[in-house]
Amino acid sequence: MYRVKAETVFSTSHYLKDYPGKCANLHGHNWKVVVEIEGEKLDKLGMLVDFKELKSAIDEIAEQLDHGVINNHPYFKNNNINPTAENIAYFFYKKLKNKFHPNRLSKVEVYETDKYVATYLPD
Repeated sequence: MYRVKAETVFSTSHYLKDYPGKCANLHGHNWKVVVEIEGEKLDKLGMLVDFKELKSAIDEIAEQLDHGVINNHPYFKNNNINPTAENIAYFFYKKLKNKFHPNRLSKVEVYETDKYVATYLPD
């Protein structure tokens, strides 16, 4: 089994509805997202996934959130989803899950800070 990872960073703000503390107020983070792809076969160049393609795909999603209020993004707003790190990890997973077939998106990590990370692992 082969695994490759790529990451991106972006800055944005959010607030957590119904949270019993300061995070209910609008505040910002410098987020880091790490995406891992796994598979059993390499292409003719000896790559599982081109790092540039993976990085470009995650950057495209991050750009939708960068320097805005995550709560206002249609995915979170229209579905009444609280933009927790866990839900942001799933958002990235949902957007990326079919882009690198036949390989599998095996993990999405979202770092809210250097010390706090949420991970989505598909079944």
